Amino acid sequence: MIEALRGLGYSTSTALADLIDNSVAAGASQVDVFFTWAGAASRVIIADNGSGMTADQLEKAMRLGDRSPLEPRLPGDLGRFGLGLKTASFSQCRRLTVVSRRHGTTACLRWDLDEIAAAGGQDWELLEGPAPGSDDLLTLLASTGHGTLVAWEVLDRLLTPGFREQDLLDLMDRVERHLSMVFHLYMEGLRPRLRITLNGSRVKPWDPFMTDHRDTWSSPEERFPSSSGPVTVQAHVLPHKDRLDARSYEDAAGPDGWTAQQGFYVYRQGRLLLGGSWLGLGRGRSWTKEEAHRLARIRVEIGNASDAAWKIDIRKSTARLPVEVRSKLTALAEDTRNRARRVFAWRGKTLTGRVSGQPVVQAWAAIHNSDGIRYRIDEHHPAVAAVLQQADELAPLVRAMLRVVEETVPVQRIWLDTAEAKETPRTGFTAGPPAELHQVLDVMYRNLVRRRGLTSSEARQRLLLAEPFDAYPDVVAALPDLPPIET
Repeated sequence: MIEALRGLGYSTSTALADLIDNSVAAGASQVDVFFTWAGAASRVIIADNGSGMTADQLEKAMRLGDRSPLEPRLPGDLGRFGLGLKTASFSQCRRLTVVSRRHGTTACLRWDLDEIAAAGGQDWELLEGPAPGSDDLLTLLASTGHGTLVAWEVLDRLLTPGFREQDLLDLMDRVERHLSMVFHLYMEGLRPRLRITLNGSRVKPWDPFMTDHRDTWSSPEERFPSSSGPVTVQAHVLPHKDRLDARSYEDAAGPDGWTAQQGFYVYRQGRLLLGGSWLGLGRGRSWTKEEAHRLARIRVEIGNASDAAWKIDIRKSTARLPVEVRSKLTALAEDTRNRARRVFAWRGKTLTGRVSGQPVVQAWAAIHNSDGIRYRIDEHHPAVAAVLQQADELAPLVRAMLRVVEETVPVQRIWLDTAEAKETPRTGFTAGPPAELHQVLDVMYRNLVRRRGLTSSEARQRLLLAEPFDAYPDVVAALPDLPPIET
């Protein structure tokens, strides 16, 4: 049975998170994780400053399924099945040792799967004390009055053939990213509830929603009832890459990258259960993770009485939506995905003037009809309108040229480049020589004043409401006053 339970699907990261849940439930404010490389004798240690356990409590905690998942849990209890300590540990190692101190008294028990197998597997022998050669485990908590230490040894599931020290360092990086996401709400703020270290270095919280960034859009927080308890939701659309510096953009991508991290983030008691999933929602078919929606992230908070309704698994890494909340969350997700798509497509630009609030005239318009979507150049755009008004007998030729441009938009090439480069192609003079912007802007400005008869102030205002010049208000404002048109 124990060997079968080893195959529940834990990764090292999810297994460690499960153990830290126990530390949180024990009131710990500090959890220290240590990876020690020693070849086949390598081990992992998790130590906390929680309340600790007596000998009787430790024996109970080492039993498999010591509590029914149907029993009510206290608000701070992140457990459910009474299996996490054992199944998470067995998924990584064959020897599990737990040392706990309470009121200055130390208790130590261990499971050793090799010894159980050597005895024929007929008895579940829970052994007292550490294994020979691991006596130092008893001293690591000796200076504290309370706390618990969990040691993984004989790491057969972790130290696979060919595993090297560098692989352990890479694994530690993945663990750090995972823990920074799962427990970020516990670690945030000036006075965090929890501090986690990894080989002595503090794990910093990772906020999936970039709530401190001024260009993040957030919906009002909404709380609604369900049969398993209240559900709190809030949608977020993160800033486009162009609004972030290189470091912020890399950090915001999350453990698995921008595209993988889109979707719902389901929390229970502030602990992240599932980070980045559309939970099977969609109209007709389930939504997939697409580049256009990678800026959409939605927070969902449930209570610890909702595990059965949301089908939370033993690893606390999957969830399923109850039928009663599907329609509400589908509507919220659709709105969030549409907003994220617009931000992604327009590179975070607003479609209204920054000062006036009036709509910005776009050079291209998307026309939806029974044949599908077609892209047309807007003849009301100042640059296009200026040419057509002065074209006279050449106007039909100019319109023919515009139709050729419209009918040869390289849609497939743009789509491929966007998918491969993971971002929309550069437009709007971004990353281009400033001289090009100034040259085009100067021609447009002089045409509006000298030929169209607008004042310098009116011309600047017109340019601020025309794409792409609306993105350069400082450059437009710096255009010099020109004498009015001569009559």
